[in-house]
Amino acid sequence: MQIVLDTNVLLSALIKDSTTRKLILEYEGKFLLPLYSFEEFEKYQEEIFQKSRIQKEDFRELLDLILNKVTLVSSSSLIPYREEAYEIIKNIDLKDILFVACALAHKDSIIWSNDSDLKNKQSKINVINTKEAIEILTSS
Repeated sequence: MQIVLDTNVLLSALIKDSTTRKLILEYEGKFLLPLYSFEEFEKYQEEIFQKSRIQKEDFRELLDLILNKVTLVSSSSLIPYREEAYEIIKNIDLKDILFVACALAHKDSIIWSNDSDLKNKQSKINVINTKEAIEILTSS
């Protein structure tokens, strides 16, 4: 099983010293993250740094630690899955298309997201929230 990180989970880990951060840093495997999502994150990096309320050097170290736990997935590798992903989420939130495409591209993948609509309004992709991630990641 591979786990696709939604941006909301990544941001949560960076902003607050939380269970989410601990789970990501202690996970033995690598998470998947669409490259485009990371590029979007970079646009708001300064704002995220300010919300984290930690020193800039510590923030950089934390970001590096988290990025070492992530495999960035190129947008070009997701192109064959975009149409199917679109059909799955067209009535939910089109901003999630790359996460769904990433899960489709990597068989046996799940998405870790705290977006209840993504979790509850479709049934093609398994979506877990942080509470479920705790159960899955601490039982292995």
